[in-house]
Amino acid sequence: MLRSERGFSLIEILLVLAIMGVLAAMAVPMSGNAVKYIRISGDARDMSNALAVTKMRAAARFTKARLFVDRSTNTYYVQTYDKTAGSWTTESGTTSLSTSVSFGYGAVATPPSNTQAAIGQADACYNTASPAVTIANSSCIVFNSRGIPILGDTSASPTGDDALYVTDGTFVYGVTIAATGFIRTWRTNLTATPSWSQQ
Repeated sequence: MLRSERGFSLIEILLVLAIMGVLAAMAVPMSGNAVKYIRISGDARDMSNALAVTKMRAAARFTKARLFVDRSTNTYYVQTYDKTAGSWTTESGTTSLSTSVSFGYGAVATPPSNTQAAIGQADACYNTASPAVTIANSSCIVFNSRGIPILGDTSASPTGDDALYVTDGTFVYGVTIAATGFIRTWRTNLTATPSWSQQ
């Protein structure tokens, strides 16, 4: 038998398997963190896009539109106000957050700079009863037909204090709406003294 016809020795095969095992052990946690990051950042982008759609629907229909957030089920959807019927009409399908993501901001104690006086989810949604009553475990961001964020109550006063926050236990993402209707997305680690960065 010629030396060039020999196969790999058992030691060479075991060495290759050991190297592959070490690489796999390093890759699995890193890929888990990447998937976790993709989930929460994707949810934040989707929520920001839904707010932009809500703002456009209000202008296109010459009426109020709102993003209705159900915090108990971690879902949200777009609604427009039907002036004739005096009720809210759902305009889109319901969007759910990823399984590891929920509405909240955990231990984060301060909002992104120049957005809110104190950190908090947007105000509760109101039903169309007279007098209007808040809906439990909900948050609404309402736009008028000019794309200005307004309070969801009967006053419909302009506001620049609206925000929605989502967390996965490691990061917090916030989507804020300025009084002009400008929508921004922010990110920070889940700490009491956050370092918000605009995304």
